[in-house]
Amino acid sequence: MVITYILFALGIYLLLKSADWIVDSSTSMAKKMGISSLIIGLTVVAFGTSLPELVVNIFAAFQGAAEVSFGNIVGSNIANILLVLGITAMIGAIKVKSDTVWKQIPFALLAAFVLFIMASRTPLGGGPNFLSWNDGLLLLSIFAVFLYYVFQSAKKDKGNLARPKNEEIDANWKIAVKLIIGLVGIYFGGRWVVDGAVAVATQFGLSEYLISATIIAIGTSLPELVVCVVAAAKKNLDLAVGNIVGSNIFNVLWVFGVIPFIAPLRVPRFIPLDVGVMFLATLLLFIFMFLGKRHHLSRKDGLVFVLFYILYLAFIIIRG
Repeated sequence: MVITYILFALGIYLLLKSADWIVDSSTSMAKKMGISSLIIGLTVVAFGTSLPELVVNIFAAFQGAAEVSFGNIVGSNIANILLVLGITAMIGAIKVKSDTVWKQIPFALLAAFVLFIMASRTPLGGGPNFLSWNDGLLLLSIFAVFLYYVFQSAKKDKGNLARPKNEEIDANWKIAVKLIIGLVGIYFGGRWVVDGAVAVATQFGLSEYLISATIIAIGTSLPELVVCVVAAAKKNLDLAVGNIVGSNIFNVLWVFGVIPFIAPLRVPRFIPLDVGVMFLATLLLFIFMFLGKRHHLSRKDGLVFVLFYILYLAFIIIRG
């Protein structure tokens, strides 16, 4: 059992590190092909940062560990807004770009609302509810619309299209090594995380959702937290909210969109409440954009976020 715990912790580290290697190698390949840094950011980096959630969900789907799937995504999204943005805003008020306020946050609200409807329905006969390929197709369709708006916004930002001169790019063999190690690492990382979550939950009589929504979710949100805290210290927070909200959109629309095509995903009966919390957290972020200083997340807003996150953690711990 000790080995399981060690592999569980190592799995979280491997997921994060391997995603970095895959993003780095893919970015280098794209630059060698002459693709702009902006498009790379909108595609390679954005998808890469959601790879840990996708891999965890693939293994969870095959193992029938639905609570791990939902805990990983829903718990991570809640932590991204209430914990990561909350702590960041408490360090220094965050200025939010107009596109984020009027495009990304509404898409995040739509994604959470659609998932809530899917999770809350009662199948005929009262049997278990599943996310089917029809649900996946709907989520991916909304995701395609989101990507369209993102690329349309990118066209307006001409200044980021050019790649800096004299920028160093890894040699081909380094790119290949990073990519191979990253793919192997993310495979074993995802497998060990799911196995560890199930083992820990079984041993202590806790729900798999609780382990996934706390340890795994916070673990996979740590990179965002570190990046945002460093950015806050350097007073460079223009993109902080956009990156977090964008990640949440990818997690719901892309990951939950793809998984049903691999295996039907059973919806735990309690999950609508947690998806509702995710929706309310996103709605609160949108409302705060118009309270006080317009399009800013203040220190007081950040404190409210953190307090709500503590209350949510207390609730799911009591629930078990």
